[in-house]
Amino acid sequence: MSKKKVYITVSAIFILAFLAGNLVYPKFLNLPYLPNIPFKLGLDLQGGIHLVYEADMSGIEAQEYGSSLQGLRDVIERRVNLFGVKEPTVQTQESGDKHRLIVELAGIDDPSKAIEMIGQTPYLEFKEYKANYQEIIDKNTELVNNGGEEIQLEDPFQPTSLTGKYLKKAELTFDQTTYQPLVSLQFDDEGAKIFEELTARNIGKPLAIYIDGIPISAPTVQEKISQGNAQISGRFTLEEAKTLARNLNAGALPVPITLISQETVGPALGKISLEKSLQAGIWGLIAVVIFMTIFYRLPGLLASLALLIYAILNLVLFKTIPVTLTLAGIGGFLLSIGMAVDGNILIFSRMKEELRQGKTLAVAVEEGFRRAWPAIWDGNFTLLIVAVILFSFGTSFVKGFAFTVIIGTLLSMFSAIIITKSFLRCLIGTALEKAKFLWQ
Repeated sequence: MSKKKVYITVSAIFILAFLAGNLVYPKFLNLPYLPNIPFKLGLDLQGGIHLVYEADMSGIEAQEYGSSLQGLRDVIERRVNLFGVKEPTVQTQESGDKHRLIVELAGIDDPSKAIEMIGQTPYLEFKEYKANYQEIIDKNTELVNNGGEEIQLEDPFQPTSLTGKYLKKAELTFDQTTYQPLVSLQFDDEGAKIFEELTARNIGKPLAIYIDGIPISAPTVQEKISQGNAQISGRFTLEEAKTLARNLNAGALPVPITLISQETVGPALGKISLEKSLQAGIWGLIAVVIFMTIFYRLPGLLASLALLIYAILNLVLFKTIPVTLTLAGIGGFLLSIGMAVDGNILIFSRMKEELRQGKTLAVAVEEGFRRAWPAIWDGNFTLLIVAVILFSFGTSFVKGFAFTVIIGTLLSMFSAIIITKSFLRCLIGTALEKAKFLWQ
């Protein structure tokens, strides 16, 4: 690579680091065009509750376990969002004959109310237009057009006697002509009669479907439907149709959940954990810089600068993806710093060997990186495999650890191969190259 390209690369690295640094800490220069994105903190760093529920699948057929549990997950996630919890974590966990839901609500002020809301069985109902629906729609439109901070809109739909208890199942199907995804419904005998009456008096009108009082679909009735079988058509994507079928089943199937574990983390404890984590990270970084500078001199100093840029880029990715930072996640970040240092150590050790054989710095740099790369790749690739497995099969805290390790490992290879190498190339042919004590 020509000297000009090296200088351009190094300049681009510093510009990127400058912008990234201001994204990480916007108050540093208060640049007007950079967004102020907060870090997303997990339960153990900002406080909240960790709940584990067990689902009773005794009334469900075995082949429907997965879809029923996923449907419950969707409904519970919607409930905690309505409760005002920012970015809740709701996950399913299946082990043997145990079917569980793990709910993490960070920064919540009233755990008891959230627990009460979550514990209810999802409720599915079908609604039809009220007699004066057009008047209500016109009034709502006028309110929306006039604006206002607190607009109270009236629901033009009214409840019917058709609820989730009459729905036998909902499943994903496809139109035989267009191959568009549909959702087919099958009611029991009593539900089929109610549904037939509903569709007969609502031809050309929408029949709204609600779960927990929230409308999830409002298909228009095309004709009277008998035999208790119906289809919901629309411009669904495959994933949207799957989700709708799953939510319908969740509202219809009797899957009660029981709270079996509750853990509360106070905001003060979360703040202390965050402060200690930051202190550990800062002291760890300082220790690495001192070690690298003492044992590897000028290359170690350049590697420390690259490591600082690496840490800044990591934090920017944590903000922008965003990554939910937990204590385990911060541990994964610190581990990836160690892997980044390990790569530089391998490179510098190879460089020393080349310099001791009397080779020039230019040759030593290129050979050092070339000979160290197989070991760096093997070590990082092995770590990535383990991290991916942990992320795929682990629970929330394990996933957080694994995800930060994955990001850090990929970025560490970029740091060692691009950033550190560019810094070293800048010094080739300078007066510093002749000072052998700085290199060996």
